[in-house]
Amino acid sequence: MGKARKLGVTAWVLGPLGLLLVIGSSAALWTGYHGATVSSDSMSPTYSQGQQVVYERVDGTEVRRGDVVLFTAPERYSFGGPVLQRVIGVGGDHVVCCTGAGTPQERLTVNGKPLGESYVKDGVADGMRRPYDVRVPQGRLFLLGDHRLNSMDSRFFAEDREGTVPVGAVRGRVTDDYAVPLLLGGGALAGLLLALTGLGLGIAAFALRRRTPAAVPPPWPVQA
Repeated sequence: MGKARKLGVTAWVLGPLGLLLVIGSSAALWTGYHGATVSSDSMSPTYSQGQQVVYERVDGTEVRRGDVVLFTAPERYSFGGPVLQRVIGVGGDHVVCCTGAGTPQERLTVNGKPLGESYVKDGVADGMRRPYDVRVPQGRLFLLGDHRLNSMDSRFFAEDREGTVPVGAVRGRVTDDYAVPLLLGGGALAGLLLALTGLGLGIAAFALRRRTPAAVPPPWPVQA
């Protein structure tokens, strides 16, 4: 097999393979993960205003207690963009505020058990002195910000299904594990490099064929 042919075959293998890798990785990254900017201080100290976060596109039925989610509730807020809050209760949970109210031992209880919340700002579990006793309806979520003194969350919408939001309002779950997005991004980059390599080899094969002179038969008969 001539050099030009070998280059051409390699180009035909690498080029389409690279394109498939670029398309597949990019599609998985775009449909599975997105980025967002934290728009307020309501989730500090976990997430600060202006911080960039990555969220995984999941159905609201997949989220669990403790997850930080982005959801939309334009009927509650003056904008249609996503809101960042933490899931405290899911369908069927009984959320009560608070045991030890007004003391450093203040805790929410979920299904009768005190909730350890190391993530809340300054250790304040409520701080609003507005007790509540919520049974989360099925298919809905009870959500709070981590900065309990500065978060317009489920506590302030008790008249609307006890402040809960439907699972269908969830747009994604914030992740601090960037392994999968980085892997998909690396796959897209590797695919691009393969595709470009295939293109370069294809050009080289074409140029080599043009430079290789065709065999010219001798002007006289040749006996075998």
